Amino acid sequence: MSLQNEAAARAARAEAAQQSSDSRQQLNRRLVAAAVLWLLLVGVVALLESVTTRKPTVFQWWKPNAFPRIKELCAIAIFTVTYFAVAIGRLPGFRIDRAGAAFVGAALMVTLGVLPLRDAYRAIDWDTITLLLGVMIVVANLRICGLLRFVSRWIVKRAQRPITMLVAIVMLTGCLSAFLVNDAICLAVTPLVLELVVQAKRNPVPYLLAIAMASNIGSTATITGNPQNMIIGSVSHIAYGQFAAALSPVAAIGLILTVLLISVAYRTEFWTRDRLMDDLPPACASKPLMVRSAAISIAMVAAFFFGVVPARAAVGAGAVMLLTRRVKCEAVYEEIDWTLLLMFAGLFIVVAGLEKNVMTPGLIAAIGRLRLGSVAVLSAITALLSNLVSNVPAVLVLKPLVETLHNRQQAWLTIAMASTLAGNFTLIGSVANLIVVQRARAHGVSIKFWDYFKTGAPLTLMTLAIGILYL
Repeated sequence: MSLQNEAAARAARAEAAQQSSDSRQQLNRRLVAAAVLWLLLVGVVALLESVTTRKPTVFQWWKPNAFPRIKELCAIAIFTVTYFAVAIGRLPGFRIDRAGAAFVGAALMVTLGVLPLRDAYRAIDWDTITLLLGVMIVVANLRICGLLRFVSRWIVKRAQRPITMLVAIVMLTGCLSAFLVNDAICLAVTPLVLELVVQAKRNPVPYLLAIAMASNIGSTATITGNPQNMIIGSVSHIAYGQFAAALSPVAAIGLILTVLLISVAYRTEFWTRDRLMDDLPPACASKPLMVRSAAISIAMVAAFFFGVVPARAAVGAGAVMLLTRRVKCEAVYEEIDWTLLLMFAGLFIVVAGLEKNVMTPGLIAAIGRLRLGSVAVLSAITALLSNLVSNVPAVLVLKPLVETLHNRQQAWLTIAMASTLAGNFTLIGSVANLIVVQRARAHGVSIKFWDYFKTGAPLTLMTLAIGILYL
């Protein structure tokens, strides 16, 4: 017995030593990666300076008249590395996500003197942050009170066939995403629909694809549909009703195309006479809280259309939602995507640093020769950028260019349409897609890249074409 204990102790010590060794090796790899990244950054700056000045650069940096050029090159380097990390979702060699990369980039802009601290504060669009926070609080209450679960089950019970349930899911997700942030809707609706589909003994993949694609398309319709539209609404000052009138028809046609393409791609699931089971257990919900939450949400949307500043209406609705004796505030706070707010604040500062030091009037005028006033050209550039660096960073990059165009309102509507619809092209095209995939994986359902691409790519091209023709 003692020999067994001694052997177990030796094995434990060996395992601990191995873990310690692995930890040291991992730390060493991180330090090496950090050093290589820093040397690469310095090398890029030195190379750019050498090419532009045709002089040795290391000793030129410390001259007073060299500082403006250094700021410009630092702004380019920080922006490039930050957007690379945001695009791929991480920074190689480090355990840092998109929000962390944006925060580090913003901190470097301020620390290195590229952007003064006061200008960094001013660069953050607080209307967008406030609007997003208020809508997240509203959606969190809708989920906690059980209203979303109640509505989902009510729809499924009345959907007699799979194709009817697909239509219901697309329309429900699209309509909710039009007025509430699509990312938050995906967070709330995905597990509910997944539970219902599994109970109905159906293939969950096409229904989950419907949530992701419908949330992207539905969110095109209004300023509050997604984060990039919130930014556009804040900087363009387009009225909420005017924005919705311009892009709602595109979203409506897109939702119809979503149903058609998914039903064709999964014919064995939807081209059948099978009936759905209707003996689902009732949803546990608090009726007084549901009525209250629904009333506040409707009042908030009505305020949007009546001309109330969206940020003011959303934060007011969120404040009223928190005034309750039945739901703890901590439960609401857990539903809020705080990292998304941090990422937004960081990206605002990073783009402001680039704009201040690099986006000179001459450069903007040169880029303006690309015929950005054309809806087709601007849509193509926006869609390409959105798939390279994600939709929110793409909108921030295009912001200074829009100021040079003659018809700014049409340009902003075009960017809103293209940046949102482009999110359906691939599985990693938007945060909403990733949310659905992650939620599904947590329940043991895998959505593969090709499963999404074979429907999302043609849907994106068709909806973009419709949007270009309509605008």
